[in-house]
Amino acid sequence: MATNPYEVEHNVTPSTERKHRRRVDMSSFEAHLNQITPDPSSRIGPTPVDVAGVFQLVQDQITTLALDAPTDANREFLSSLMESLEQSDRITGVSQQYLDSLDRVSRKKLQSDPDGQCMICAEKFLDDPHPLVVELPCHGTHIFDLECVGPWLLSKGTCPACRKDLTEKKTIEIPKDDKEDDEDIDGLYG
Repeated sequence: MATNPYEVEHNVTPSTERKHRRRVDMSSFEAHLNQITPDPSSRIGPTPVDVAGVFQLVQDQITTLALDAPTDANREFLSSLMESLEQSDRITGVSQQYLDSLDRVSRKKLQSDPDGQCMICAEKFLDDPHPLVVELPCHGTHIFDLECVGPWLLSKGTCPACRKDLTEKKTIEIPKDDKEDDEDIDGLYG
């Protein structure tokens, strides 16, 4: 095996560990999205050209993953994501705060299924020495690498697996108890 000059000069031996060759690099997507995210006080949103650019960046990364998909199921899943992006005309994604608040999956829970893998990049979670895996609120089995699902959620706002809209706020209805109103005998509340 030939060594490159950098390895020789810095006395670096190539690692024999398997690298995550299918990880996506979405830094340009996130930088672009941060530039076009509208100010909530402003009535002016992103231009159609900006939105198209964001979707194109996500599609490019999904296409890259699809080129060397390890299974037909993964390739079909990635194709369905690309089709969904092609049908989009605006950004309706979740906020960064929402993304930051997603439940993290502990390493202990990941070890209970050592073959568990991200549906997007098809890499085993435990192949990463420091996995950052999140569970989406739609279903307990919809878990993804945060760096894979983050761009999707920021641009689409739906679960990539079941397409449940994650931008809707949860509403918790508190049942009104009529007895509480009648029990105010001393007139403390009125």
